[in-house]
Amino acid sequence: MLANSLKGIRVIDFTQVMAGPTCTLCMADLGADVVKIEAPTGDLSRALSPWVHGEGIPFLALNRNKRSIVLDLKQPVHRQIAQRLIAEADVVVESFRPGVMARLGLDYGTVSVNNPRLIYCSVSAYGQQGTGKDLPGVDGVLQAVSGLMSVTGARDGAPCKVPVPVVDLMTGSLATISVLAALAERQRTGTGQHVEASMFASAIALQHVSFASYLADGEVPGPQGSAAPYSTPNEALPCADGWIMVAAYHPARWQALCVAIGAPELAIDPRFAENKSRLQHREALLHLLETRMLAHPRSYWLEKFTAVDIICGAINDYAEVTRSKPFVEAALTERLEHPVAGVLTMPRSVLGAVGEHPQARSAAPILGQHTREVLAELGMPSEDIEAVAAMSNTSK
Repeated sequence: MLANSLKGIRVIDFTQVMAGPTCTLCMADLGADVVKIEAPTGDLSRALSPWVHGEGIPFLALNRNKRSIVLDLKQPVHRQIAQRLIAEADVVVESFRPGVMARLGLDYGTVSVNNPRLIYCSVSAYGQQGTGKDLPGVDGVLQAVSGLMSVTGARDGAPCKVPVPVVDLMTGSLATISVLAALAERQRTGTGQHVEASMFASAIALQHVSFASYLADGEVPGPQGSAAPYSTPNEALPCADGWIMVAAYHPARWQALCVAIGAPELAIDPRFAENKSRLQHREALLHLLETRMLAHPRSYWLEKFTAVDIICGAINDYAEVTRSKPFVEAALTERLEHPVAGVLTMPRSVLGAVGEHPQARSAAPILGQHTREVLAELGMPSEDIEAVAAMSNTSK
């Protein structure tokens, strides 16, 4: 079972909000024991809307299968506990600004002395080196400075942010890949290493093909709406009752589309015969396609296009998505019981083998839920555990 592939791996998680927690979520979903270190005030995402009985949905979504303990790293006793946890860990993931962990005595150079097998992953806005390393960053700002917002949205429109935190999610995913690669390397060499994931670099990686195109021809791209800049028709087209996304730029599919809309002559029109010429005359082409397609509803065109193997799909809202056959058949949600928020329906992990629908072992923890449990595993005397819990302002 892929969901148990990291069973026995202990991860100490010093991250919050979305990029770092995405990384540790992936490892938790793969079976790792993720111990989330939270300040007495908790992960910032606990305060992000919407809330269910005071519990932030963003936190609940990204922290299933983890255990939460509260440590105030400003206190020497708590830092010593963190050092003990790291000394017995396989992986550390942290998302402080570069230099913070060093000031706390928890940086890779320090902790790897006692744990040379440790994989240590640093997640930051602009990387561990360079002039921007001390700058803070959030998903929206990184979408801006990485160029992503310059190519998103409608032509001649205001700058447009992707509403999904794609830079955070990309950064967390790439961090996971680096950690897994480092674990594989450790199997061969027996030693760990320091890896990193930069939000800025990850945002560039997200636009890999677009930057490759710019570096090849020097042409600065702009927003194209739903259109792919490298092919057409490959965009949203309006129907009588909504929109569908159509990708019919392959020669055979382009010809099939022309026949399907009752305009076979377009396939031999010199302006539209090849993808290169269609791109040059995209506006005229779209006008001709839209005139035809507005005559019928989405269902008509989806059935007609699918019958001749044209790649297409309805532009669904979230309600339509969750009712769709692919969503239902893939069983992409699960019900979890949270001690405060109650029974929740949440997206499940999609990390699994063919035919496997991984299920969460536990809902996201309440703040400090496992403080006593984890400290007991360190062998601390009960009176010391109670003192730490009291200093942490947690009763867990």
